[in-house]
Amino acid sequence: MSIREQIEHLFEKKAFSDGDREIYEEFKTALRRGEIRSAKKDADGNWHANTWVKQGILLGFRMGEMVEISKGTETLQFFDKDTFPLRPMSLEDKIRIVIGGSSIRDGSYVAPGVVVVPPAYINVGAYVDEGTMVDSHALVGSCAQIGKRVHLSAAAQIGGVLEPVGALPVIIEDDVLVGGNTGVYEGTIVRERAVLASGVILTRSTPVFDLPNEKIIKAEDGKPLEIPAGAVVVQGSRAITKGFGKENGLSIYCPIIVKYRDEKTDTATKLEDYLR
Repeated sequence: MSIREQIEHLFEKKAFSDGDREIYEEFKTALRRGEIRSAKKDADGNWHANTWVKQGILLGFRMGEMVEISKGTETLQFFDKDTFPLRPMSLEDKIRIVIGGSSIRDGSYVAPGVVVVPPAYINVGAYVDEGTMVDSHALVGSCAQIGKRVHLSAAAQIGGVLEPVGALPVIIEDDVLVGGNTGVYEGTIVRERAVLASGVILTRSTPVFDLPNEKIIKAEDGKPLEIPAGAVVVQGSRAITKGFGKENGLSIYCPIIVKYRDEKTDTATKLEDYLR
């Protein structure tokens, strides 16, 4: 049987043997190598969750036993499932991990040329492609898919999702700049070369106001929120037009696309290259 068929079979079981654990370890190694992913992009540019891969990750939680992962001599102690230790790393991986206290969980793919600045965290099932920078206090959530040459700025939060297994994780495509203190959640797709300014929050229920095209972008018909390629998104607000909110001059947060990426934007983001 293929690794997919084996995982789907194991997912239906209630108890596990040593042989089952070996299958899971083979699966996790394939995740770490980037040979399998929790989401994939088809020829038409649409993203789909790989349900069986997410099932395999959930198997790790069911199979695992609680152990002390830290060493007895360490002041900080860690207790977790033995199926999810830290990702094995070596200099040959060509991943730059700056001194200070970042963690990369096993079962995540981190490509050569990635820079991780402490303290950052990359969770199981995540895929972080070549040349990306994960800055200080940034989170790459479970199963999140991060493209090439992305910058996740300080304190950027990329949400994770394991359940339901069919739910699409957050997708950040190539050459996207994610500003500091930005949050992207609930399966949102940010297309290539988009810029999310500091503090922008994107969720499935967030309408995005596209000024250049004079339209409102929403997640509809079971599809995720999708930020167009090259969009420059900033924080904004819109007035409450009735009732108590209107009486008190209140407004509500909304993200706004103020323009699409141009030469001036490219010059500003090029400064990132000197940090790599």
